[in-house]
Amino acid sequence: MASCFFLLKQFEDVLIYLNSIKSYFYNEDQFNYNFGQAKAATGSYKEAEEIFLMIQSEKMKADYVYLGWLARCYIMNRKPRLAWELYLKQETSSESFSLLQLIANDCYKMGQFYYSAKAFDVLERLDPNPEYWEGKRGACIGLFQQIIAGHEPRETLREILAILRNTGNAQVEYIIRIMKKWAKDNRVSVT
Repeated sequence: MASCFFLLKQFEDVLIYLNSIKSYFYNEDQFNYNFGQAKAATGSYKEAEEIFLMIQSEKMKADYVYLGWLARCYIMNRKPRLAWELYLKQETSSESFSLLQLIANDCYKMGQFYYSAKAFDVLERLDPNPEYWEGKRGACIGLFQQIIAGHEPRETLREILAILRNTGNAQVEYIIRIMKKWAKDNRVSVT
């Protein structure tokens, strides 16, 4: 029955069934794979992360679906660095590109602009799609705003400038000029 609800994307109902049998399958990788997906799909990212990390099978841990859900859990649990590290361990492929897109967009949605900017920067270098520049620009400006508000270290400004310089877009010089002016006015070294 849980499989039917899973296919219908009725994850609350899936969890009713899976919760009723979890004590019997606690260390079963396939069970945890499905249970973790259902937990994540209902927004229980902390529990989902714990469940995904219980999986032992190297084959499952190399699967894109597993990596994508685990990366999303890390991001939603405010651990974007761990999601970025998942990407860095991947070989270049269409799946690693998709994982990079997931990281860029989910980090952006969660206001984790540092890793969003890094991901959009790589995406833009791999594919000069204007949407990647727009994402990178937004993430860099969002990170700059967090630096100004004191939520991110001022030293991060150097990295933002380096990321922005990787772009051939004409808007870059204007953005960099504003950031450098703020840095000078606030005695932040960017060289």
